[in-house]
Amino acid sequence: MDFGWWNPGLSLGGLVAGVMVGLTGMGGAALVTPMLVLLFGVSPTAAVSSDVVASAIMKPVGSIVHIRHRTVHWRLVMWLSIGSVPGVLVGTWLFAKYATGPGMDSTIKTWIGIVLLIALVAMVARTFVGARATRIAGVQELLGPTSPVKIAPTVILGLVVGVVVGMTSVGSGSLVVTCLLLLYPLLRPSVLVGTDLTQAVPMLIAGAIAHAGLGTVDWIILASLLIGQIPGVWIGSRMSSRYDGHALKWLLMVLLLAISMRLLGAPSLLAAGVAIGGVTVVVVLIVVEWVKKRKAAALA
Repeated sequence: MDFGWWNPGLSLGGLVAGVMVGLTGMGGAALVTPMLVLLFGVSPTAAVSSDVVASAIMKPVGSIVHIRHRTVHWRLVMWLSIGSVPGVLVGTWLFAKYATGPGMDSTIKTWIGIVLLIALVAMVARTFVGARATRIAGVQELLGPTSPVKIAPTVILGLVVGVVVGMTSVGSGSLVVTCLLLLYPLLRPSVLVGTDLTQAVPMLIAGAIAHAGLGTVDWIILASLLIGQIPGVWIGSRMSSRYDGHALKWLLMVLLLAISMRLLGAPSLLAAGVAIGGVTVVVVLIVVEWVKKRKAAALA
């Protein structure tokens, strides 16, 4: 159903993506941009630009919640931004340079598919690094928002992610959270998510201004997304203090695999089979784990 100025389906998708971002600090553009392209038939060029602008408006909502809870590492935000702001401008320039001409839609789909696969690998790596950090935390105190910063690798991380976001809109959460965990394995989870959400704000604002200047933003799509994303990210951020989003991360990984396969040219039936099969396995594992915990609690 489409009311001309508002598409409820897009708003629902934006709500889901917003909750995911608020809970885990990742998954926003990784879900929204492919959703626009594959489900709603939006051109990849308009999808990327519209999502960059939507993210620039959405991310501050989640970051405000974390700022109030003092779970933002401001020095990390500063050094990441020193790399990411010029990086996103370079990425937008590359996007503009190659976003015209025949076959460009296919090229952008390929870019997004490759970045989603990289994000998927990063999420898997984050799972194992996070488990190691949890074990270390048993004997060492987790670090808060005033811990030391590794300046050079942090700036480089910001630069690389900025370029990727400018070109595809994907990566401001999924890549940064994982790399921060690799660089700072003892950083508290709440500080990790809060820092990621906040560092994305200046980068995305710069990217939004640059993309808006290209004339490739679809403002109706943007409005529909924000109607869902803004309350979604606020809800997710509020929930993040009580739930770590563990199960959602595994579901997100399965979906990203299926989406990237489709964007890279895999048959629809194959991608759908991977999504349905993977989600089924994850749900079964979640239920089994929940039953075990209930039994253990009953015996205690």
